[in-house]
Amino acid sequence: MAKIICVLYDDPVTGYPKSYPRNDLPKLERYPDGQTLPTPKGIDFKPGTLLGSVTGELGLRKYLESNGHQLVVTSSKDGADSVLDRELPDAEIVISQPFWPAYMTAERFAKAPKLKMVVTAGIGSDHTDLQAAVERNVTVAEVTYCNSNSVAEHVVMMILSLVRNYIPSYNWVIKGGWNIADCVSRSYDVEGMNVGSVAAGRIGLRVLRLMKPFDVKLHYMDRHRLPEAVEKELNLTYHSNLESLTKVCDVVSLNCPLHPETEHMINAKSLANFKRGAYLINTARGKLCDRDAVAAALESGQLAGYAGDVWFPQPPPKDHPWRTMPHHGMTPHISGTSLSAQARYAAGTREILECYFEGRPIRNEYLIVQGGKLAGVGAHSYSAGNATKGSDEAAKFKK
Repeated sequence: MAKIICVLYDDPVTGYPKSYPRNDLPKLERYPDGQTLPTPKGIDFKPGTLLGSVTGELGLRKYLESNGHQLVVTSSKDGADSVLDRELPDAEIVISQPFWPAYMTAERFAKAPKLKMVVTAGIGSDHTDLQAAVERNVTVAEVTYCNSNSVAEHVVMMILSLVRNYIPSYNWVIKGGWNIADCVSRSYDVEGMNVGSVAAGRIGLRVLRLMKPFDVKLHYMDRHRLPEAVEKELNLTYHSNLESLTKVCDVVSLNCPLHPETEHMINAKSLANFKRGAYLINTARGKLCDRDAVAAALESGQLAGYAGDVWFPQPPPKDHPWRTMPHHGMTPHISGTSLSAQARYAAGTREILECYFEGRPIRNEYLIVQGGKLAGVGAHSYSAGNATKGSDEAAKFKK
């Protein structure tokens, strides 16, 4: 019997839903690059229901308990008295989502001598100390591509919301106003702007494709250059470094993974190279940015707007400056946990568990660490090391 700890976000404050706005989900066959959607042997949930919260349990309880395993589901993940810390000593598998991450630090690895696998129900394994996982021979896996398109849609929404000054305009309606001049004094057309993506992997490339019909000029940087045919198709301008891209772009979207090489890549020095009045979108990871430098750039006008749904730590303390800085369009980390995406990452988590317990290989595209080294997509996208430092501040959220 294995003990599996599943860390999920809390249910809605109004209670777990009894009904939903829609009755079904569109049926997708493949992702744009041809990768198949998750292929578990079975699922015990209805797609389109809330699976990512505590009551939803990622639809895993029936499968795990029918096979003799113990499932502990909790939202309590931060602080020394958390349920996660209490249950870790005899846990074999830890599952969490990027939206409510179980920060698997070196200290937590040390508390979990039986730990064999850490699974991200979603994309992004930076909340796990990958160096500790390598050293302790713990497998790290995530459900690659499950919510990439979901995040890309969120990016486009945020670009348009910032450039068109949507949120302040909406708030005037809520307040009973008809303040057209106030609304349009910060509103522009995105048409003709230079839009750049930092990284052009699954999410970044999707963002570029979605933005092309707006008749913008597209730019990107990535350590893995795209094929020439793709660059020609989208009329892309390639940049070999961040400074080159940010000097010319009106909108910059961060779509790269967090690891030691990208931590705080957006800081006071790099922001000084941005065009004055640029918009910065970050649905990748909060720690790509220096928290205070972003707030200062908005205060000074160097940035015209900042939008994203990623913070560090998560959840952020109540006094986090991104909650109150001007001209922001922040949301909780929701871009990749739409009900549509949840069906895919819950199925992918089930597939990973089936492979683990049946001794079958886990898909290469799901692997981040295996056999004491970076593996699969992890070897392509990450560098070994630790990006979890400071995550203990998440405990301040409930204080």
